[in-house]
Amino acid sequence: MNIANRITNIFKIQYPIIQAGMVWVSGWELASAVSNNGGLGLIGSGSMKPDLLKEHINKCKAATENSFGVNIPLLRGDAEELINTAIAQGVKIIFTSAGNPAKYIDVLKKNNIVVVHVVPSVKRGLKAESVGCDAIVGEGVEAGGHNGLDEITTFTLIPQLADVVKIPVIAAGGIADGRGILAALSLGAEGVQIGTRFAVTEESSAHINYKLHVCNAKDNDTILIMKKLNLARVIKNQFSDRAVQAESCGDDIDKLKELLGKKRERMGIFEGDFNEGMMEAGQCSGLIKEIPTVKELMQKLIREFDEAHFRIKNCSSNLVE
Repeated sequence: MNIANRITNIFKIQYPIIQAGMVWVSGWELASAVSNNGGLGLIGSGSMKPDLLKEHINKCKAATENSFGVNIPLLRGDAEELINTAIAQGVKIIFTSAGNPAKYIDVLKKNNIVVVHVVPSVKRGLKAESVGCDAIVGEGVEAGGHNGLDEITTFTLIPQLADVVKIPVIAAGGIADGRGILAALSLGAEGVQIGTRFAVTEESSAHINYKLHVCNAKDNDTILIMKKLNLARVIKNQFSDRAVQAESCGDDIDKLKELLGKKRERMGIFEGDFNEGMMEAGQCSGLIKEIPTVKELMQKLIREFDEAHFRIKNCSSNLVE
């Protein structure tokens, strides 16, 4: 993989591979490992208070001399505090999600921060571009965790985004190997954001039970739940069964909130409670069979990309002949 484009230039990275900022998964250890191996690591602040985020930023600085960033879900009540913490610690790359970046774009730009927003649709992508974001992540419904209500797939979303926006597009959702990276770039993306595959590495802070369940997952072992509340893709378990039943029975939002509670993600991802936790994971789980180090995974992604690219070139040559 020898790629130099706007994404590698903006982030000052060797490969156009970004590790998603995931709750209970991507702390300083995972982010710094990805950055040290040529990609862009992101600290996931969605499960952190400002003081803990400050600690992770400082540890990440100590662990890598390369670029890294912070992902901040804007739906959090303390999003402004998290943003101010990142600014105060000198973070120069911030990915925002689950909200409108317009509210914070001026202060971020004033501090010379590269701003990337995660979008689930063309409409949201155009809006992010119009308010001044430097790039967008187009995330298809294949992705683990929270998704757009329109349920647009990565394969259809990315080319539509690439056709209408001028800023770089990063593809996310369903990408777990080098073949997926090549496919995303072929569709018009200039980089990829990978979540579940990085969640199942040694440096990830996810519980070993979570990692093993992803490794054992088949192609149909994830499901979309909480469509009335906050759509999420999770590995099927007892909790997801109850959530689906509650929705099919017509439970209102208050009842769904009561069922969800406040700690389902922590229970599933960080504490490893397979029965009662939300084990957020993407449809690419069926491709994941082992728990490598980040270094091993990055080498594998690059090798797979090169092999897939070689096959396509040979196929094209045969067609011409």
